[in-house]
Amino acid sequence: MPVGGLTTGPRNLLRQIREAMAGASPAQDRLDTVVRIIAQSMVAEVCSIYLRRASGELELFATQGLKREAVHTTRLRPGEGLVGEVARMAAPISLSDAPSHPSFAYRPETGEDPYHAFLGAPLLRGGRAIGVLVVQNRSERRYDDEEVEDIQTIAMVLAETVASGELLAQDELRDIEVAPHRPERLKGQRFAEGLAYGHVILHEAPVAPENLLAENQQVEEIRLREALIGLKANIDSILDGGQGKLAGLPFEVLETYRMFADDRGWNRSLEEAVRTGLTAEAAVDRVRNEHRARFAQARDPYIKERLHDFEDLANRLLRVLAGDRPGERDLPDDAILVARNLGPADLLEYPRHKLRGLLLEEGSAASHAAIVARALQIPCVGRIMGVRDRLSEGDLVIVDGETGETYLRPRPDMLAAVQSRMLVRSERQAEFTKLRDVPAVTLDGTRITVLTNAGLAVDLENLDATGAEGIGLFRTEFQFMVSEELPRLTSQTALYKLVLDTAGDRPVTFRTLDIGGDKVLPYLETEREENPALGRRAIRLGLDRPGLLRLQLRALLTAAAGRELRVMFPMIATVDEFRAARELVDVECAWAKRRGRALPALLRVGAMIECPSLLWHLDALLPLTDFVSVGTNDLFQYMFAADRTNPLVSDRYDPLSPPALRALAEIQKKCADTGTPVSVCGELAGRPLEAFALLTLGFTRLSAPVDRRKTRHGQSSRLLRRLDPGRARIPGPEVERHDLNRPGPTRRDA
Repeated sequence: MPVGGLTTGPRNLLRQIREAMAGASPAQDRLDTVVRIIAQSMVAEVCSIYLRRASGELELFATQGLKREAVHTTRLRPGEGLVGEVARMAAPISLSDAPSHPSFAYRPETGEDPYHAFLGAPLLRGGRAIGVLVVQNRSERRYDDEEVEDIQTIAMVLAETVASGELLAQDELRDIEVAPHRPERLKGQRFAEGLAYGHVILHEAPVAPENLLAENQQVEEIRLREALIGLKANIDSILDGGQGKLAGLPFEVLETYRMFADDRGWNRSLEEAVRTGLTAEAAVDRVRNEHRARFAQARDPYIKERLHDFEDLANRLLRVLAGDRPGERDLPDDAILVARNLGPADLLEYPRHKLRGLLLEEGSAASHAAIVARALQIPCVGRIMGVRDRLSEGDLVIVDGETGETYLRPRPDMLAAVQSRMLVRSERQAEFTKLRDVPAVTLDGTRITVLTNAGLAVDLENLDATGAEGIGLFRTEFQFMVSEELPRLTSQTALYKLVLDTAGDRPVTFRTLDIGGDKVLPYLETEREENPALGRRAIRLGLDRPGLLRLQLRALLTAAAGRELRVMFPMIATVDEFRAARELVDVECAWAKRRGRALPALLRVGAMIECPSLLWHLDALLPLTDFVSVGTNDLFQYMFAADRTNPLVSDRYDPLSPPALRALAEIQKKCADTGTPVSVCGELAGRPLEAFALLTLGFTRLSAPVDRRKTRHGQSSRLLRRLDPGRARIPGPEVERHDLNRPGPTRRDA
């Protein structure tokens, strides 16, 4: 008897399984036949199939080798036992001595006492384990890599059969059932600002292969090879975008997506899957499921987001294999695109002049699709789980990118209110456009400098579009976040030079790398932290890895040769941290001088005030700086101990409460006393009412996010021109007492 491997070829085994499942006998009889075939072919004493019920429990549906009475009796919770662990991980487990494993759970009704070796593989559908296939042996057998691969292929075929509804009803494969026609209000996350309504277009569902087993392996290898060539040509045609279709889009995002198609690991996995006897289509589907399972286990949010690019590539490759011709898709004039998720190329295939809004079940504001949506000024709300199941083609929906809410099949009065709101916004925007190039001066003659925040090349066009007087915060980490490898000195220098060239005489403040926390770079090894937001991030990481920070400083100094350079360090918590960071600037300046390289004509070095600890260090810090900027987003996050990315607490605390205002007033006073220029960056500076409060405190330089500035720069400027700061005052004690007794947050988003 063979020690391991299949007694028949993998293609023959898969064909036997398909023939058994296609028979006319009852489903249970067919399943019993399948486990006998697998056990015999894999030289195993036990073969069992567990399927997931709607409750989430894994039920033993068929077995060869375990006690028959355990069938439809034994149930395991997700994560319970080795079977539950396979389902939880959505990955195979191979053990030579299963009973010694800490996850082993003994179920006496199965009679599995004599069996030691265990090999289990998940039945994956849509990246979710809908069951588990297990083989077991009495001896402490070590299953080799080929056997693990074989059982994964078998599990894939079984998953396709189960999902067809032959063994489980469709409602047992879905977690959500909703009434399809009633109005609903769903809360998600803001990915791209704006307000829109229109009719639903469902982004095409992932393509499923019809034929799984290859008739001729060599032919399938050729088909896959040719399809990959066609895929890359298709991507090039989209991303090279004739007739200026992609003008203004983030080049870094598009190039990163192009790199995924050339990923060696992805291409190699496809080739290996074909060699197991699958068709090219089935190989793509198998690799797609493996990616879903692996990425689902990732902790890093950036890595999780890259899954959607691979999903998009897999669907695109399947369409190439099917002979579909790529091209712009037809849409109604008021289309709201609804998708589980999608890659940037898929989004770009829709005619932008017909696309009013975008709803995503998954993703994040850092996903490539969200970045492209912002660049195209398409309102987008994401993280609305199950929204596709709640909608049908043609349903009317409202997308509110300001609040992160969406309304499905809204009532007439709700739609009328949104239409009225959009009309008012349009009229105001026309008024704001007239003020774009008019300096912001208050009634008492105070000159206000209104700046913009930026982070990618695409943001630079907003300098002219909004009338911004400069860039108050350029987030250099964005270039690193959309790259697949550490940006080289030349690419960093080129970006910084482009920013300075585009800004011209307008000031630009570059913030050095602010990575860590929720900004994770997959190519930069870092230790896992329990609380990354309070861990080694921003300047802490830069000082711990001075080579990384020095490379960036060298690029900045080179790009700004002969002109002004403003550099700002993030997340400074102590005076010593700023001294250490500034010393690195001096080291790089000395390095350039020794080599006769040109330096900036004027160099200014500043710090971001984001850590509350600096409120008690200002007297020592400010004399060392050329300027400071208040990062209100993080300052208030740490002040109130409330994660600003958590919707449960992000709006709980009022940024105009006395503690917040007193902190800001203290910073402004200390800066005024020492003559230190100060600006305010963050969401606060982009909201009219909060901008008024900042002005009354004495702040005259405000820098707001790009998306907000498109709609609110004029609004803030108009309000500022009507103000007389001399007559305004900071709220007194009586307001503080009222505020502290207030039970909930006040929404001040005027």
